[in-house]
Amino acid sequence: MIKNGMTVLTLALIASLAHAEDYLSPTHERVRLSLGFMHLSSTTDIRLDSSRGVSGTQINAENVLGLDSSNFEPKFQAMVRVGERHRLRFDYFTLDRTGRRTLAAPIVFRDVVLQNKDPVDSNLSLRTLGISYEYSFVHREKFEIAATIGINDTDISARARVTTQTRHVNQSEDQAGPFPILGLDTTYVLSKRFYVDARAQYFKLAVNHLTGSLRFYEIAALYRLRPNVSFALGYTVAKAYVDSRQTKTAGYFDFDSKGPEFFVRIAF
Repeated sequence: MIKNGMTVLTLALIASLAHAEDYLSPTHERVRLSLGFMHLSSTTDIRLDSSRGVSGTQINAENVLGLDSSNFEPKFQAMVRVGERHRLRFDYFTLDRTGRRTLAAPIVFRDVVLQNKDPVDSNLSLRTLGISYEYSFVHREKFEIAATIGINDTDISARARVTTQTRHVNQSEDQAGPFPILGLDTTYVLSKRFYVDARAQYFKLAVNHLTGSLRFYEIAALYRLRPNVSFALGYTVAKAYVDSRQTKTAGYFDFDSKGPEFFVRIAF
């Protein structure tokens, strides 16, 4: 009797330990937190027309203003699952770059003219904070695909400054606002330790002499070192375009950034 009881107790202990080491499918995770970095390569074309109707100078910001063409940026994502098919996702994307270049030709930059041989200090930043609701219209143990709708609070700012004994110029430009965005988010489980995440988000606007678009694409392969800890390698693409024909803010901004990413995900 005692021997049988010990056998049952041992089997129960083994079963409980095995359950503790179970790898919950990523399609059933309730909370995810992803932290890491991205190595982004960027190209930026910009033109800022004068508020008096003078056409601005079309420039490539990396070539003309010396903005960094590649840099490291932080990555942050969080997800909370509410029920089986409903999720909330939070994303933060930032890209801050600076440059210094002595100009080889004059540039009309909004309401100032940057002269030939001016030493120009510039900075350009793009920041987006996104909150999305996701509904998993396909939800299985090893495969999930969700439709997403959300709001991205986006800020694009540019600044050019000249400081010499004879010239002082400080011109800045800022475009900001919350924008709706649609997309798809999918997870495919290869094994208990390997799975793949991919998502795409897109937004396009055309209103009151202003057109613009915002796009994000991401794919990542994840390796689960522990049931709740994964390491990921991926690739991300961000594109933003704004074309304004409004009198005081005419011009355009065309931005393209892409590169590899690495992050650690904690999930349970």
